[in-house]
Amino acid sequence: MKIKEVEKILFSEEPLVLDSETRKRIEASYTFLSDFAKDKIIYGINTGFGPMAQYRIDDNDLLSLQYNIIRSHSCGAGEPFAPIYVKAAMLARFQTFANGKSGVHIDVMELLAAFINHSIFPFIPQHGSVGASGDLVQLAHLALTLIGEGYVFYQGKKQKTADVLQQLNLKPIHPHLREGLALTNGTAMMTGVGIVNLFYAKKLLKLALSASVMINEIAASYDDFLAPELNDVKGHYGQSEVARQMVKLTQGSQCLLKREVEMYHPHQEHIFKHKVQPYYSLRCTPQILGPIWDTLLYTEQILTEELNAVDDNPIVDIDTQTVYHGGNFHGDYVSFEMDKLKIAITKLTMLMERQLNYLCHDKINEILPPFLNLGKLGLNYGVQAMQFTATSTTAECQTLSNSMYVHSIPNNNDNQDVVSMGTNSAILAKRVIDNAYQVMAVYYISLVQAVDCLKIENKLANVSREFYKEVRNIVPAFVEDTPKYEDIQHIIDYLKNKNLDL
Repeated sequence: MKIKEVEKILFSEEPLVLDSETRKRIEASYTFLSDFAKDKIIYGINTGFGPMAQYRIDDNDLLSLQYNIIRSHSCGAGEPFAPIYVKAAMLARFQTFANGKSGVHIDVMELLAAFINHSIFPFIPQHGSVGASGDLVQLAHLALTLIGEGYVFYQGKKQKTADVLQQLNLKPIHPHLREGLALTNGTAMMTGVGIVNLFYAKKLLKLALSASVMINEIAASYDDFLAPELNDVKGHYGQSEVARQMVKLTQGSQCLLKREVEMYHPHQEHIFKHKVQPYYSLRCTPQILGPIWDTLLYTEQILTEELNAVDDNPIVDIDTQTVYHGGNFHGDYVSFEMDKLKIAITKLTMLMERQLNYLCHDKINEILPPFLNLGKLGLNYGVQAMQFTATSTTAECQTLSNSMYVHSIPNNNDNQDVVSMGTNSAILAKRVIDNAYQVMAVYYISLVQAVDCLKIENKLANVSREFYKEVRNIVPAFVEDTPKYEDIQHIIDYLKNKNLDL
């Protein structure tokens, strides 16, 4: 499954289809495992789990074993994941089983697809996974609802799963061979959260490109900092691509200056009133956002691979007619990428905060009133207090950017002696991304206020003018001081939902 297909299912409610080829693979895998397991010892079918794998399970307890792993591991804590992250996790679990190497019954696939297509979202607490035997705790909460127990969010309400299933005439699954273990034993939660993080992070990068063009228009920067002749000789793909995208975003601008027109002729001045080169936060945008562009490309590659991977244990291989025991449930790939992603978005947030500071600081920009104040200085305060919010939130991102990936803690009687902490890493990346939207919202409000201070709306680039009008439709120009917390939230919603095709 490609990332574009995932995006349509998650954000456009395109239905998930269980096609005939996938169905055949699932049924063949289940049939093979049923026959193969009759006279053999296979982990999680007729043995205990984890350190308890040394204990054989009696034949009359095999089905109870599958229920027990689901119920015993449904022990998460903290706030539940929002529906979009749960939907992505269900999709990731579905896609793992679609490979036909997990030996699950087709009932699992049918009910997972029904949950996704009916927008039934299991109640899954955020805390519990160490990301080593996969996301055992979070996925146990998912599995709990598939057996008709626990709670789900449906039509905006938290309801008993059994009631929702009855209402929709859906039947819970009954474990056959290893459905309990297969559902809980994988990286679906961290992968699902990671994929949603990726979508929101990509949008943040596009917003940062547009904002960086807009502030350079406000500052009347020379446009040669975007020249391909300058950026391409650095040799990094991301830097060159950022510069190319920003050039597109400057189309129609009457604000940017041409160095060859303004400077490349004899001058008599000894001190130039207009800065020959703007501050780094304006001028070095391609060099700063370029590595972030490259990072997101690689993150997308890893998450796409993980989404389509067989990430449980053991692996049922029909081709070789055997079952392999190993550790594909280990979440290091996702954990490492989420650490890198949150560092990248923190740096992006830091850049936006510095550009915001340029707008607020009249002694630095030398063209705008302090804090973009359109009222009386001293009596009114413009965006002065909103800058506090952006600064404190950026600082939190910096602290959250410490690595989770390297914080392995042995547990499970040291059976899990090296763990990935992948879901924790994905959750922290999510927090950084959420924070970044808060900073970005304050920044966009400030950008359009700066445009009004200078009265340059009609000179802006086409895309900049579109942003200006849309933000102003939500937050009109302000002179008097009013509470801004609702405005900030409205702009966050606008930025998250805006269609950005660059």
